[in-house]
Amino acid sequence: METIKIQGTDDTPSVVLDPQNKVFEIGGRSMPEDVNAFYQPIIDWVEKNIPQIDDKIVFVFKMDYFNTASSKMLLDILVKLEDLYSDGKEIVVHWYYNEDDEDMMEAGEEYADIVDLPFEIKELDD
Repeated sequence: METIKIQGTDDTPSVVLDPQNKVFEIGGRSMPEDVNAFYQPIIDWVEKNIPQIDDKIVFVFKMDYFNTASSKMLLDILVKLEDLYSDGKEIVVHWYYNEDDEDMMEAGEEYADIVDLPFEIKELDD
């Protein structure tokens, strides 16, 4: 099973999808020029690979900022996870936000309301 590791930039988040080490994380700033080109391989990976993983999946989001187009793609990822969860896959989402970042906390709360997934919203420890 392939691993995806994308180094974050000023415009794109870092992404680690590493089933061998049980790391599933997206974090940083997300405002890529072409959101489809950036996120579609991630969505495809989730759809193809998560069903093959036997262990509990903790999918982590540590976003500093995302634009409107990215918010739709993040929701698409969460909906894929929700579909797998409803099929019996053990999945929990950890949404982290910085202490003073009310917008990211609220974004996590909104996503938690939209998808039917175990969702933990946590303040980042420095």
